[in-house]
Amino acid sequence: MNILIAKHVGFCFGVERAISLVEEALINNKKVYTYGPIIHNPIVVSNLENRGVKVVYDLNELNSGDVLIIRSHGIAKNLYCHLERKNIKIIDATCPFVKKAYNAAENFSRASYFVVILGDRQHPEVEGIISYIDGEYAVISSTLEAMNLTKKEKIGYLAQTTQDRKLFMSIKDILSLKCNELKVLDTICNATYLRQKDAKEVAEKVELMLIVGGQNSGNTNRLLQICSEICKRSYLIESVKDLKNINFQGINNVGVSAGASTPNYLINELIEYLNGVSYVRDKW
Repeated sequence: MNILIAKHVGFCFGVERAISLVEEALINNKKVYTYGPIIHNPIVVSNLENRGVKVVYDLNELNSGDVLIIRSHGIAKNLYCHLERKNIKIIDATCPFVKKAYNAAENFSRASYFVVILGDRQHPEVEGIISYIDGEYAVISSTLEAMNLTKKEKIGYLAQTTQDRKLFMSIKDILSLKCNELKVLDTICNATYLRQKDAKEVAEKVELMLIVGGQNSGNTNRLLQICSEICKRSYLIESVKDLKNINFQGINNVGVSAGASTPNYLINELIEYLNGVSYVRDKW
């Protein structure tokens, strides 16, 4: 059995930076807090919790002097002010590319553009983007939703950093017909684009595709969606434990990709497992 691994896998720059900041904080503090999971990978978050990193969802749980790490997805604008008033020690691990999206939304809003965001309305990053808008906006996730928008004088268009660039460009064409002036800022992270491109190329060459990452990770689910359109037997797994119900009989080529919040050790564990399956099959 051949195992094809996508070229770009493992932590992206923003996630690696966030984890490094957590590691540094743990050197000087027995306990640190994160507002929501630092990244969307439950295995990584659980390991950090065992070392003294507590996830909080209510900032009222924090007391003056507590150390809080802002997750890689960022937080809403008003929450920064709330934390400063409470005298919380803030370590900002917001991904620089996410901050670029925040700034784009704020600049569009200040210039009186109707802001259109391609993304998941419930995602923390999108919630953060919205908090920087002082005016009208819409969050959309499909070309159909773009077509259903009413015409505006000026539209400013951006995306959640983990969105599909092909979809982003398709919606751009639709929005150009929905206004007299369209201003576009491509805020999709290049690491996301490369992961999606590589995963697609691998999916075209295999009979079964495995995407490693958290079930609640937007970019990982996007990889699954892209691969599923090409390779029908595509699965999202968080670890090798999730492979127990997957049948490799008759499979000659297996592809592997991983979300930007997936650590290398989980990918390596999967490769070891697949090599073991391949070895047993060869002996048959």
